[in-house]
Amino acid sequence: MAKKTKTPQAESAPQEPILSPVTSESEALSDLKVDEPFPESKPVKAVKPKIKEAKIKEAKLGNESVNQPAAFPEDKPVKTKRPAKAKASGTDLPEPQDAVISTAKPQRTKKAPKPEPEAFDKGTQVNESALSAELLHFSQARHNLQAVEPYSNFTEYDIYLFKAGRHYNLYEKLGSHVVTHEGIIGTYFAVWAPNAQYVAVIGNFNGWGEGSNALYNRWDGSGIWEGFIPDVGNGEVYKYYISSNTGEILQKADPFALRWEEPPRTASIIGDTYYEWQDQQWMINRYVYNALDKPFSVYEMHLGSWARNNESPNDFYTYDQIADRLVPYIKEMGFTHVEFMPLMEHPYYPSWGYQITGYYAASSRYGTPQQLMYLIERLHQAGIGVIMDWVPSHFPGDAHGLYNFDGTHLYEHASPSKGFHPDWKSYIFNYGRNEVKAFLISNALFWLSRYHVDALRVDAVASMLYLDYSRNAGEWEPNINGGNENLEAIEFLKEFNMAVYSHFPDVQTIAEESTSFGGVSRPVYSGGLGFGMKWMMGWMHDSLNYFKLDPIHRKHHHSEITFSLLYTFTENFMLPYSHDEVVYGKGSMLNKMPGDEWQRFANLRLLYSYMFTHPGTKLLFMGAEFGQGEEWDFGKSLDWWALEYGNHQGIKETVKALNRLYRTEPALYEKQFDAAGFDWIDGGNADDSILAFTRKGLDAANDLLVVLNMTPNVYYNYRIGAPGQGNWQEIYNSDNNHYWGSGVDNPLPVTAEPEQWHGRDYSVQITVPPLGAVVFKKTNE
Repeated sequence: MAKKTKTPQAESAPQEPILSPVTSESEALSDLKVDEPFPESKPVKAVKPKIKEAKIKEAKLGNESVNQPAAFPEDKPVKTKRPAKAKASGTDLPEPQDAVISTAKPQRTKKAPKPEPEAFDKGTQVNESALSAELLHFSQARHNLQAVEPYSNFTEYDIYLFKAGRHYNLYEKLGSHVVTHEGIIGTYFAVWAPNAQYVAVIGNFNGWGEGSNALYNRWDGSGIWEGFIPDVGNGEVYKYYISSNTGEILQKADPFALRWEEPPRTASIIGDTYYEWQDQQWMINRYVYNALDKPFSVYEMHLGSWARNNESPNDFYTYDQIADRLVPYIKEMGFTHVEFMPLMEHPYYPSWGYQITGYYAASSRYGTPQQLMYLIERLHQAGIGVIMDWVPSHFPGDAHGLYNFDGTHLYEHASPSKGFHPDWKSYIFNYGRNEVKAFLISNALFWLSRYHVDALRVDAVASMLYLDYSRNAGEWEPNINGGNENLEAIEFLKEFNMAVYSHFPDVQTIAEESTSFGGVSRPVYSGGLGFGMKWMMGWMHDSLNYFKLDPIHRKHHHSEITFSLLYTFTENFMLPYSHDEVVYGKGSMLNKMPGDEWQRFANLRLLYSYMFTHPGTKLLFMGAEFGQGEEWDFGKSLDWWALEYGNHQGIKETVKALNRLYRTEPALYEKQFDAAGFDWIDGGNADDSILAFTRKGLDAANDLLVVLNMTPNVYYNYRIGAPGQGNWQEIYNSDNNHYWGSGVDNPLPVTAEPEQWHGRDYSVQITVPPLGAVVFKKTNE
């Protein structure tokens, strides 16, 4: 069984989680600045007093003492390209039906007074006594408010849904939310910590003092601690101080925080996701672009290493800065979608984002939530869909994260055989716990709703499905039926897909699943897991193993390149050449190819031609589209200088041509998941290493004849059975001079003759280029 090869998280020792030096560092760096409210936010106070002297408090962290500042210096406001004034429109989740989503208004302990009157002209007549009474009321309210006021965003129905695991918009309830209470702006905090004895909010605003702002424990057994803290607003840094019933003292970042400090700092930041979206046209028509019978060509990328600033190569581009470079490039290349490796907050950069701590926060390495929204908006305006990698399979053991959150195994499974991942040294979610399911499904819907994401690619599904994944005999426990399937994870995945498609029927979910588990991309009602698509990992491995061979040996491995067609229509398969194939010494896509320089580039053009003419949707990792020579290095930019050379430019032009062919020829996408869309003409010619087949759409006039030559030989007057009579025009040739090929082609249409061949009534004679692919279409010329 294939193992994943993500880099394990390595910041803190997961076996004995204590407050790490990184945790205390975030409170100790008093010279670091923190963002003030976004432009749309109201001021926290009318006049914010300046802190003349930092008060230092000694906090006990395990067996160490660390000095922590009372507050950080004030910062300038964050600037965004488009100040947001309202929540994202058009994708809010609907009101609850059959115990799905609660949209009830918050419960407040008192009725909020009328807002403070605005300034008036001298000539305006006012009731001075009424104004004085109202101002006095506000003054008394401010004076009478406690350090933490009783306040709740939860209704009884919310709590019922949460306990049942059916509350799918928890991000509107838990976490930190700026609100107005008794006429005073402040922040409502809510955190799930059922095994805590005491929970307080600590931050810059209270000198990180655990006794200043203690939250209230709800009376209903939900395990939620909550309360309103006056005069605290957007931009403030905070954590939760948790005294567990186990005796542990913990400082945890907020699992529902919308912003985090940039690593290595680890605190949460009060923030929002307000944005004035300008992608309405895309959202209205998204159901067309995302349909399974439409072109779906994906450019997979790691944002931090796609491109760096030449003048400062150690610095990342921000989300909005990279938009000006990325959007035109993907548009030029013809990809229909871009897939981002995880952009959720993660402490360890070499994990590529797959070790997530802030599931609801866009990574602060690249900017603010609004800057990411701007990038997505720009992509949508250019007609490009956005796929986000999502990791519900495991999370790291960092002291400030989800692990051991309230001193107990709250989010992870308590049993090491189910709760610890041996490959990645990380922790596995407890899918049998309702509140954990609600946390994860709410997170999926959060990215689809707040960020207008068009698809979620779910990472490491195979590791979720099997109890014995990467475990030896005796290291795992069978399920209640005696099998190795993780029944709780299976039910979670089904519930996740049902929730996604019921609320967002115009998106897709894509499973990275490497085993023969049945029905991954089949509906839940028919016994499947409910994904829209599944990565075709077997095809990826078989095709790469075949193309690594010297062409003289390929005739002995012919079945490896044709084997995929025996099962390709059992799932809705996506054909991936992903990041996992170009790291850890595997070499780049180009350097997997055999032969001299010309043959290596020809083989790569041929491989991509096979992918784009094979049934299924497509995915190509960044750098592969221009034949980067070195394998991927997440610590630096792609080797864009390679495009100065004609051979690399030829690979780029080939991919552009293949994307154009895929988008414009209905036979390549209308039946890409249907056996009726493919027909072998000759799949058994091992001696010549030739593949010939037909791709079909809804209209026979659009049928395509595809011929692939896996050898460096040129075949002249090569007879192929034709799908029908008439003239056939070459519309694509990977050996074209424009692609750095040798220029062997069929410049004129070929006429199908009434000579039986390959079981067909008609056949054509063509020239087949060396290590080349040719595609013909019927023409009236």
